[in-house]
Amino acid sequence: MFITEFTPAMADQISQLYHQAIQQISHPRYNQSKKTAWSKAPRSKKYWQIRLRRNKTWVMINEHQQLIGFISVATDFTHQGYIEYLYVSPQYQQQGIASALLRTLQTWCQQQSFTQLSVDASYLSRPIFEKAGFTLCHPSYQRKLGQTLNGFLLTKPI
Repeated sequence: MFITEFTPAMADQISQLYHQAIQQISHPRYNQSKKTAWSKAPRSKKYWQIRLRRNKTWVMINEHQQLIGFISVATDFTHQGYIEYLYVSPQYQQQGIASALLRTLQTWCQQQSFTQLSVDASYLSRPIFEKAGFTLCHPSYQRKLGQTLNGFLLTKPI
């Protein structure tokens, strides 16, 4: 397995991974209505190409050349250092992939002289970020399709 930078040609794989990772969540805080509000269906290749154009994104590729995880950080002035995405394919979770992607992102952000990272973490991802030194600022939430998706705003100085 190896980590490389995202290219627009990977957008279809990102879309499928994102949707599958959400739909296969098994956690009491995320019933099917919440998972559907979070990701009703895979989004288009163009959506992901546009969405990730303004970010710095890395992907983890397995030995079969399949994309199995990705992380993305906003690089524009107003959101600089905000981690927008960290997702791992369900069959590869609990294997250190999210942590490896996060280390890659943090190293790059340090090289860019970012002063802080922040993320709105889910109940599932919060422990990963806290293990990496992020601290809780306050609970957060998003409203989508009539559902409230609870999370946690975490930050880390770098």
